[in-house]
Amino acid sequence: GLVLGIYSSEKDEGAAQFTSAGDAFDRLVSGKLRELLSVCGPSLKKGKTRIFHGLHQDFLSVVVVGLGKKNAGVNDQENWNEGKENIRAAVAAGCRQIQDLEIPCVEVDPCGDAQAAAEGAVLGLHEYNDLKQKKKPVVTPQLHGSAESEAWQKGVIYAEGQNLARYLMEAPANYITPIKFAEHIEQKLRSFSNVKVHIRPESWIATQQMGAFLSVAKGSAEPPIFLEIHYLGGANTNDPPLVFVGKGVTFDSGGISLKPSSGMDAMRADMGGAATVCSAIVTAAALNLPLNIIGLAPLCENMPSGKANKPGDVVRAKNGKTIQVDNTDAEGRLLLADALCYAHNFNARAIVNAATLTGAMDVALGSAATGVFTNSSWLWTHLYEASILTGDRVWRMPLFEHYTKQVTDCPLADLSNIGKYSRAGGACTAAAFLKEFVTASHWAHLDIAGVMSNKDEVPYLRKGMAGRPTRTLVEFAARLSQDSHN
Repeated sequence: GLVLGIYSSEKDEGAAQFTSAGDAFDRLVSGKLRELLSVCGPSLKKGKTRIFHGLHQDFLSVVVVGLGKKNAGVNDQENWNEGKENIRAAVAAGCRQIQDLEIPCVEVDPCGDAQAAAEGAVLGLHEYNDLKQKKKPVVTPQLHGSAESEAWQKGVIYAEGQNLARYLMEAPANYITPIKFAEHIEQKLRSFSNVKVHIRPESWIATQQMGAFLSVAKGSAEPPIFLEIHYLGGANTNDPPLVFVGKGVTFDSGGISLKPSSGMDAMRADMGGAATVCSAIVTAAALNLPLNIIGLAPLCENMPSGKANKPGDVVRAKNGKTIQVDNTDAEGRLLLADALCYAHNFNARAIVNAATLTGAMDVALGSAATGVFTNSSWLWTHLYEASILTGDRVWRMPLFEHYTKQVTDCPLADLSNIGKYSRAGGACTAAAFLKEFVTASHWAHLDIAGVMSNKDEVPYLRKGMAGRPTRTLVEFAARLSQDSHN
């Protein structure tokens, strides 16, 4: 199969404007493609497709996809590069049509941005069907022509990174337990000589005095794991690393504060923070990014057993602060509290944590963007600029003292794990709680609860777990590796 892009004409009656690959193919078939398109009616709208068979002996089918306006660039209202997003969506739609025809290979027009085209193809074709007997046919996308092969390959690596996070988040919780998650990531990193993976057992976690993390883990029969990854890509292995921290609750029942049964199955993806940061490191290694990255993922289940945390229990975090557990379903912040304390051991250039932390984040932003809480405008700028390129957007949220008071005004301990006004500003009080475990001057907390899954909002992702914002984390790390000013 072949996927070719076409720009929408400024006026509806204007002649179709092909990409350079489309033009070359049209010449190859003596103008037949342009002829067929003109008799098909009005010009092709953005993201829409038309399919033609028997045009050329090398291609059973040719799908023409609408790319929107030719010179679409950064849209300041939308906070993304519209041209890149249009390419991703169009190419994904074209590749899926080829897949529906059960054609095993598709060549993709780079559409003027081979990286975006590769991302659209590889993200658009991905689907978790490991456990089904009837599977969709596997389609291998490849670049049409050879002009932009390096950019295409980069796009493939970015998209495969996000697909790894999607795979981990989508897989059932009995398949991705804490130890199986850690082993899967270790296996992905095995071929890189500059990566060390430490799978820390419960005994190690106890010696680190991670009482908050252990208090969540003890409710489950599955033993906890603390996954620690060292990627040494910097010119000097002693250069301060970027530290990624990801919440790794491989299943979240809510504990004693049990969640409603409706939709609880989606809580297999409550390790989305760990999945995205670990996948970002796998991607950074594949790209050979010139910086040092450390990944930390506290992994456990949150279950309602006789050993589980009870509402009102007080636990002690690694830094000595005591926490009143007023709601056992606010458990992610307990894992992160200890992991953030541990992250300070590494003289980090920046600490970035990601977590499917609060339903309140989904209420605030929905699936449009990841909420970012940060004490560093420098860090925010890098994340924001990265997200414009990837189309996987971030939005800055407040870290006001106003919210800190709501978690530190606690009857029995130094902190409560929920804000005293219950639901009000829930994502903000959760961030304020985490801030109590951070002394680093460059720290960002990414609440990814709203972007955890995709229904139909992102056209180049199928329905299911989204693996967002893996590509933004990778792009951010890439930018950081080029930035020598801090």
